[in-house]
Amino acid sequence: MRKYELVCIIQPDLDETAFNGVVDRLKGWIGELGGTVDKVDVWGRRKLAYPIRKQRDGQYVLINASLEPSATSGLERNIRFQEAVLRHMLSVVG
Repeated sequence: MRKYELVCIIQPDLDETAFNGVVDRLKGWIGELGGTVDKVDVWGRRKLAYPIRKQRDGQYVLINASLEPSATSGLERNIRFQEAVLRHMLSVVG
């Protein structure tokens, strides 16, 4: 298992329950793929450098996870189909 950092920018107009639902769905996908979530760090609402899908702000969340390298493509495919996630970046730690 490798350690990964997943940074997601989530739509700013979601209320707290919808935002938590998106974060729980991300954690659930990591668990379904045989990984573990080590830490979730919510950075909060921040201004974007440029508009994404006509949004000027976004809610940032950082997820530290351990995952098999072969499972990353499935995770990114699931995230791509999640409309509430404006952008994401999955990178290897270490």
